[in-house]
Amino acid sequence: MNSAISIRNLTKNYGANRGVEDISFDVAKGEIFGFLGPNGAGKSTTIRCLLGLIKPSGGSAEILGSDMVKNHLEIMKRVGYMPSETQFYPSMKVSEIIKFAADVRGIDCGKEAEKLCDRLKVDTRKRIEDLSLGNRKKVSIVCAMQHKPELFIFDEPTSGLDPLIQAEFFELVREYNEQGATCFLSSHILSEVRKYCGRAAIIREGRLIACDTIENLAHTNVKFVRISGINELSADGISNVKQTADGMEFVYGGDINELLRALSNVNVKDLSIEEPSLEDVFMRYYN
Repeated sequence: MNSAISIRNLTKNYGANRGVEDISFDVAKGEIFGFLGPNGAGKSTTIRCLLGLIKPSGGSAEILGSDMVKNHLEIMKRVGYMPSETQFYPSMKVSEIIKFAADVRGIDCGKEAEKLCDRLKVDTRKRIEDLSLGNRKKVSIVCAMQHKPELFIFDEPTSGLDPLIQAEFFELVREYNEQGATCFLSSHILSEVRKYCGRAAIIREGRLIACDTIENLAHTNVKFVRISGINELSADGISNVKQTADGMEFVYGGDINELLRALSNVNVKDLSIEEPSLEDVFMRYYN
């Protein structure tokens, strides 16, 4: 694999608090790769270690074929990073922040920045302190994209954005990707990863639990079961149980014959067994 990102046995310890442990995966050049996990799973810690913003306790990380620790400044010129929470100088105008981000790189990004501001509906005349969370997010997107990097690293990029801007953001990602850019997208929103990513890694409680194509991750023998007439059932493989007005529903990953035997001992009014949604599949990974 010609990798844009290569992580090997990455570990970060925070004393008694959980960080990440023994994480390894690759992101190929030119792909849109999802990094999935609930809040607090270790996504941001992994990204910060990858970018050299915090020092890992063990393991290694390479970006675009270079070691991040040894070649940090050179690599960052080729990367567009959007953190989950961006801090700007509050008294500066949006236009000043965007130009400042370009000047730090020593690049004239005026034309691309203007296009991005138009597409994302960014008011460059306002001061940062007067912006909502969503509008600050849009400024952060412009700062990450305006120099047209080889690799985008987005950490929860769409939180706070309205649906129209979310759609425009992903359209921009698609356009840059078609021009050869790689995108690493950290998210806890399953629909984003399902719609836009070809492969994904899933992290839970600081450990990598799966890494594959979206198609393979979603391929499973689990079923989605709805039952009327009962609100409790005992069988191995039951998860994500929800009570309904007239019964219960759950995701089932065990032996279907065992489920049928368990159902033969209770008074079932109605039963449906279906293929689960991708959300149900991923919740099984999380749980």
